[in-house]
Amino acid sequence: MRILVVGDPFCPSAAFRTAFGQLELENEVAYADVTDEPAWTPSTASERGLREYMGTPDQVSASLEHHEVLVVQGAPVSDAVIAADPALRLICCARGGPVNVDLRAAAKRGIPVVTTPGKNADAVAELAICLMIMIARRLPETIRYVDSGVPIFHDNYEGGSWLGHDLAGHTLGLVGFGQIGRRVAERAQAFKMRVLAYDPYVSAEAIANAGVEECNLPALLRSSDVVSLHARLQPDNHRLFDAHAFSSMRRGSYFVNTARHELIDEQALMEALASGHLAAAALDVATPSPLAGRHRLLEYPNVVLVPHVGGATQETLEHGAEMAAAEIERFMKGVPLVNVANATELATNAEAVR
Repeated sequence: MRILVVGDPFCPSAAFRTAFGQLELENEVAYADVTDEPAWTPSTASERGLREYMGTPDQVSASLEHHEVLVVQGAPVSDAVIAADPALRLICCARGGPVNVDLRAAAKRGIPVVTTPGKNADAVAELAICLMIMIARRLPETIRYVDSGVPIFHDNYEGGSWLGHDLAGHTLGLVGFGQIGRRVAERAQAFKMRVLAYDPYVSAEAIANAGVEECNLPALLRSSDVVSLHARLQPDNHRLFDAHAFSSMRRGSYFVNTARHELIDEQALMEALASGHLAAAALDVATPSPLAGRHRLLEYPNVVLVPHVGGATQETLEHGAEMAAAEIERFMKGVPLVNVANATELATNAEAVR
């Protein structure tokens, strides 16, 4: 079987080589990489429907040549890419949400698109806990203080100017209890935190089995010392955290977002920070900053911003490659695939053909 792996600047094709070593013994595996082209403008409906991609469809098509399997992470897979190779039978997108792949175009060809959900779950969960500790212990403020060049370590009691909070004994509210939320809960429990969870897509029984208390969103907001957001972006939850949600949180509580920036009303967040209603916020995602100058959230000393590094670990890339390789092996053996993103579209198309 001919397999093409197309990497990108975040996840280069070299990251797949170890996991694909066994596949190379009996198959022809080729590797290529796209480069970012910020000036490229989508021109077709299929291209305009793609999101969070790196490179262009033409770069992907140029490497396709009678390949039966296409593996990408962030490279764009439009209808033109799919049409460029009549031999194509499987597309692997090594990420949880294949927003850079035209699922309908693949289904029309009867091509399943498989993904690697949870590949970054450990990495994001660890970052969420890290951010909680940073703002609870006021670490950004202390780091800025030290960076200013003032004398330090001359007084055993100088820490008294930076009193923070333990995680132990406090309540963490998780909004979203998927693979990441569950891992955050496990780590928070190790810190002896009480954990609450709200997720309309997860049963109360599943939440309880994890040793977590299930509750509705209003109850979670008024009961939590820290609220950590892990919901998947859906059409009905844009700006889930608006002025009302932030005002419903405990005064002096903390807010962490490692999910998607569209889930929060950033203006409402800034107002909650400015008023002192929120003690601090830590964000791995936010609206894009201006091309020149600082992000507007950095006007607030009680805000921590990191540049979307939640899944930026070597292990995340390795997990994605391993999961993609496992799906290809299932495909070659003719056994059911595990994570088919366009199953509904495939079924609908098959029914229409009948």
